[in-house]
Amino acid sequence: MLLYRTSTGWMLKTTNGLCFEVPPGDRLTTREDLSDYLKSLGGDRTSSDLPRALLAPIESQEVWAAGVTYYRSRSARMAESQEAGGGSFYDRVYHAERPELFMKSTPHRVVGPEAAVRIRHDSKWNVPEPELTLLVSPGGKILGYTIGNDMSSRDIEGENPLYLPQAKIYDGSCALGPAILVTREALAASTGIHLKIERAGAELFAGSTTLAELKRRPEELVKFLYRENTFPNGCFLMTGTGIVPPDSFTLLAGDRVEITIDGIGVLRNTVDQLK
Repeated sequence: MLLYRTSTGWMLKTTNGLCFEVPPGDRLTTREDLSDYLKSLGGDRTSSDLPRALLAPIESQEVWAAGVTYYRSRSARMAESQEAGGGSFYDRVYHAERPELFMKSTPHRVVGPEAAVRIRHDSKWNVPEPELTLLVSPGGKILGYTIGNDMSSRDIEGENPLYLPQAKIYDGSCALGPAILVTREALAASTGIHLKIERAGAELFAGSTTLAELKRRPEELVKFLYRENTFPNGCFLMTGTGIVPPDSFTLLAGDRVEITIDGIGVLRNTVDQLK
């Protein structure tokens, strides 16, 4: 089932293609029984069309992220921070039992499909990071999956690893959508993640990976995040990126970023620059 957020509320698209509005109510995406509840709504409902404009599928959750969970990400982080003396940090965390986890966004900094993600005016090296993103309940249960874009200022992070919050957290630095895939089943290791970046209608970069390259299981990341931490509204957890453009590439205002994850859909955003 795919759960979409619109300007008038939530809409559900079932596995047989039926699409209808979910009855209004608070904290829908924090329900521990979300899958069972949505399945109970079928009945004799009449199918309708999704609106063209969709919102980010988030209510009041925080967004957190995991870093260095793919070998490609490990290599890129080591290279960008080598001169600052932080190169070995990322190799160590890649192999460590404890993952790297950090706060990524609050709801007001998150944008949805077709909205503008932002790049910092004080950064010269900015990239999108396509990531499978978990919807996690207050009790630590994985309720579903969506697509996330963890926008990152690589030069700021590379200058000093302690600058990570400034490289990662700013207005428009996080995109989620277009829908939440609500399922009890874990996603297959063969699930593909694809990134395409266009400038003036021409493709500048394209890359792909699969969940088979993800070093840590999603359940493991959730377990560490919820250790000594509570989330009354649940949270979203980005699981890291395995697709990194070459060091010569940086985003510019006007670029188009398209992230596809099999079974979830396509998240498209334009790029703008903070003033």
